[in-house]
This record gives sequence, structure tokens and C-alpha cells, in this order.
Amino acid sequence: MSDAPILYSFRRCPYAMRARMALIVSGTPVELREVALRGKPAEMIAASPKATVPVLVLAGGEVIDESIDIMRWTLTQNDPEDWLAGNDVALIAANDGAFKHHLDRYKYPDRHCTDPIEHRDSGLAMLADLDNRLGAHANLCRDTPALTDIAIMPFVRQFAAVDQGWFYRQPLPQLQAWLARHTSSALFDQAMLRVKPWAPGDAPVMLNPIS
Repeated sequence: MSDAPILYSFRRCPYAMRARMALIVSGTPVELREVALRGKPAEMIAASPKATVPVLVLAGGEVIDESIDIMRWTLTQNDPEDWLAGNDVALIAANDGAFKHHLDRYKYPDRHCTDPIEHRDSGLAMLADLDNRLGAHANLCRDTPALTDIAIMPFVRQFAAVDQGWFYRQPLPQLQAWLARHTSSALFDQAMLRVKPWAPGDAPVMLNPIS
């Protein structure tokens, strides 16, 4: 039995995506347990009663169940690409707050009883600010990727996917190029590994194999 931390995750969740990408970059060996959202494992709920992914259970039993905290924790252990030097707390908070609010009401208008176009336009205004920011550097804080890029990218990806034709007609050239670079990267490919939902007794699947 591995003493590696256990990550409860869901492949398509943007919060889980960013946690996985940071764990991969840090090189932290992690046992990946894919969760079926309609049948969440009791082990995950016992660790984190709020029952949302991602949940990281450390070898000593400590639980980290906020994705941005998982990112910062793993990079504190090892940060070979110096991602923490690009940690824009305010920009990440705006993404996780106002932008996520508009994204949800654009993508799921029936669930929220909202006008999707109103929220699409509000989200677009925030993306225009990111596009302007990317005029200075290839990434949001500097030329090379950092924590802020990976914390925000999965949500921009989700916004773009609602109506790709519309999204790519918008005057967001820097942002569109930035998104394309990140979603075509080897890191993103590794983070999006397809695994079957975990069940007790399954052989461990390692996100970062132990060398």
C-alpha cells in the first residue's frame, strides 16, 4: 500500500483540473481516485463532508479540500518551475468569485433561472481585461506559465466551450492564443488522463508515479 496522498478528483471539473496540474508540476506522487459524481465514495465524504472534488488526503490524515489550497500546498513542497512567483491572489479571487458566478449562469441558465446573454456579456468583459493583460506577457504574470494561469485557465476553457463559434469571433486574440497553448500542452494532456471511477479494492492509479 502506497503512503502517497490520495486525490479524489473528477476529470472534467475545472477545480480538479487545476489541482491535478499543480500536483503534476510539483512532482508530488499522488494516488488518483476518479469520482463518479452520482456515486461519490463514502471514503471521500468521510474525509470531506462537503463532498465536492477535489479532496486531497495526506498520508498523515490531514485533508485539503479547496483546489487553490491544494495548488499552493503542493508547490510549497516543490516548485521546480517557480509557479508561486506568479501567484496573483486578487486575480484568482476574481476568477473564482465574479467570473465563476457569470460562467455558471451562462452555461446553466435553466438551473439558475437567468438570462444567459447578460451573464455571457459580463464574463466577456472580464475576459477582455485578461486579454489586455496578456498584451504585456505571454502569460498572466510573466512570459512563462505560473500558478495564476493554471488556476484560471480551466474556467476560461469552460466558458469558451459553451459556444466556441461565438467565443472565437470575439476580439480576444491574446487570450485565445493563451488558451490554445495551455490546452495543447503536455501538462494538460497528462492532467486529463482518463481513468475509470475508483472503487474500494482497485489497484492504485498514480498521477505522478513514484520513481
